[in-house]
Amino acid sequence: MGTDTTGVYVYGIVPADVEPEPHAIGVGEPPGEVEVVRHGEIAALISTLTSDRPLGTPEDLTVHAELLDGSATVAPVLPLRFGAVMTDVEAVETELLEANETEFEAALAELEGRAQFVIRGRYVEDTVLRELLDENTEAARLREEIRDRSEDATRNARIALGELINQAIEVKRAEDTRRTVSELERFEPLINHREPSNEEDAVHIAVLVELARQQELEDALRRLAEDWDNRVELDLLGPMAAYDFVTKREPAG
Repeated sequence: MGTDTTGVYVYGIVPADVEPEPHAIGVGEPPGEVEVVRHGEIAALISTLTSDRPLGTPEDLTVHAELLDGSATVAPVLPLRFGAVMTDVEAVETELLEANETEFEAALAELEGRAQFVIRGRYVEDTVLRELLDENTEAARLREEIRDRSEDATRNARIALGELINQAIEVKRAEDTRRTVSELERFEPLINHREPSNEEDAVHIAVLVELARQQELEDALRRLAEDWDNRVELDLLGPMAAYDFVTKREPAG
């Protein structure tokens, strides 16, 4: 490494036979060339930093995720959190790889042939509101009470209606998440239930499944989306690195 190097950025842990994609670029400005540091049967994807510019731009975050997610389509990957920087290549090999060799080997073996997907469903607002009012007589009554009346005159009713709607959405979200999980049981996935990112979220889960069954997964979710036509809009993200399913010891800088 040149004398202008300010550190080594570490993306994740992979098997030792992994090679970076030709012309893969890393974080920072100028972006570093992606390289592999190996120790025994494991390795780390790294790039050198040649600037003191703080990391954390949207471009940095995108590069970090794209490198890991691209690698996860061809090999198991233990992703490190964004911002993992070590002093030099020797520190990567000894303090990260050698010090955690047994742990990393076991974790990579568990991820072999698998990748993470994220399933997100968003309620169609008008549809789910009609559904809720049809099912809940008190909510329907409050809706009628505030119809065509000023906000000031119906403040308490509006608050009560909002609370009823939020409670009903939570119940529906739990039911629809269970339905989604049941549709996926045959894939024997690991599942991580994520917090809703929006009050209209119907489903938000991460699943770890075999990459070879990606098409089956897509087909299962397509059938579910057809059942929920104009009620829930389903999206499938992935394959990606197993961010929700690995816990690693972070490197010390």
